Amino acid sequence: MKHAPLAALVLMAGLATAATAQPVDPAPAPPRSITVIGEGHVRAVPELARVRLGVSETADTARAALDAMNAAMGRVLARIEEAGIAPENVQTGQLSLGRDYARPRDGAREPEGFVASTMVEMRVTDLDSLGAVLDAAVGEGANRLEGIEFALADRAGAHDEARRAAVADARARAELYAEAAGVKLGPLLSLSESGGGHGPRPMMEMRMAADGGVPIAQGEVEISAGVSLVYGIE
Repeated sequence: MKHAPLAALVLMAGLATAATAQPVDPAPAPPRSITVIGEGHVRAVPELARVRLGVSETADTARAALDAMNAAMGRVLARIEEAGIAPENVQTGQLSLGRDYARPRDGAREPEGFVASTMVEMRVTDLDSLGAVLDAAVGEGANRLEGIEFALADRAGAHDEARRAAVADARARAELYAEAAGVKLGPLLSLSESGGGHGPRPMMEMRMAADGGVPIAQGEVEISAGVSLVYGIE
């Protein structure tokens, strides 16, 4: 049997490899785009307040401390109901009973007696009466106040308005950047929400309740939203 020369075999193998190899396309260039962040804020007068207040009583025994706390909180609840707060708008949020370390004994921080505490969260929808309600609660034995949070009754509606403002803000920024860069803004490629929050914005002056209760500065409630938009460049 005759064999093909070695040079012929190498040439044939090279031709076969060249025939089966496929050209490699270059990686497509990433699309040109502009990414912008937009913010939206809505401010409104609050429509309700959430108040955390409570009673703390100390005594020589646990039973005496608990009885004193129960009696004081009973008077507070009855009084705030008389002031116009419906029972469904009051909820117990904390109840504790423990040794009292607040009073030093012979110069050392050793427990002496017991302390019983309870907190309730109260929802006040008539803000004009808030000062009077707080005054009444303190007058009946409430000796703990852990804050007041002002809010809107329809926060979802205000948040949607803030979202619209955030998108409009981002769109305006994208148009500005495109103009400054000398390019034409293309279609919207993506949109994502980047968070937001809300909180009270205190007024500079306190206002006294009409009936002479605790002075309250309700200020404004601010609802915020943030978005991130990506636009193509034509």
